Amino acid sequence: MSFENPGTANLAYFPCRYGNSRLLFRGPKQSLDEPYCAVVGGTETYGKFIPRPFSTLMEERLGLPVVNLGCVNAGIDVFMNDPAVMEVVAGASVTVIQALGAHNMSNRFYVVHPRRNDRFLRASAMLKALFPSIDFTEFHFTRHMLSALRQRSETAFEIVVAELQMAWQARMRSLATRMAGDKVLLWVTHGARDGDGLGDGQGNRPGDGLGSDPLFVTRHMIETVSPYFARVVEVEASEAAIATGTEGMVHSDMDAPAAMALPGPAVHREVAEALTPVLQELMP
Repeated sequence: MSFENPGTANLAYFPCRYGNSRLLFRGPKQSLDEPYCAVVGGTETYGKFIPRPFSTLMEERLGLPVVNLGCVNAGIDVFMNDPAVMEVVAGASVTVIQALGAHNMSNRFYVVHPRRNDRFLRASAMLKALFPSIDFTEFHFTRHMLSALRQRSETAFEIVVAELQMAWQARMRSLATRMAGDKVLLWVTHGARDGDGLGDGQGNRPGDGLGSDPLFVTRHMIETVSPYFARVVEVEASEAAIATGTEGMVHSDMDAPAAMALPGPAVHREVAEALTPVLQELMP
């Protein structure tokens, strides 16, 4: 499932840019002339359908600006490829980096769009050799492509996943190394609501079978990259927060299925509660 349009008619996201970045971030735009924190991440960080995402809640608790650098459907590559984002992060007192899925980034098997990382562009010769009967021109999105590969051959699919996991660890180390100052790795896990038609209680998409978000990221991978961060904050959404479903989310009827697949305001509150004391400890 893709959430390509970062806005709805019902909720104002005040999209803005920082520096020369071609990326649109959620506003209102923050001043970078005074001390601030930055949050780098994907759809959850952006706060799709969420009136007050966890970055806003942290800002209220910390008493200083928190720059929301979340991008809808982002992978690690979108930030690695944007010097303007790295400049914003370099000026932050502390930076929070959301652990993103391993599927939305270029690797030895396939290439993704440099800014819209969920967009599949082309397969490498290695992947074509591994799946000779697959017509890769039929795919436009990474999850759709990976789901088809899994259905074709579990054994070959596991080879692809192993490559994605190794590439993720290398890319995360590189991203953290390039970022100045204290960095916090945020690992958020949440299950899809029972009976919403969008998952099996483990965050799986319908007919997908790939696993829960962040896709293919394991505890071992988090532990491997943790030395590159000042802190690692793990937030496993509580059953009570998950049970609230889309309560408090703002979306159209057409966007209801997409909203059900994302963490709601209660989960955002739990993330803010977990992050705030860590940032307070690290801030100079």
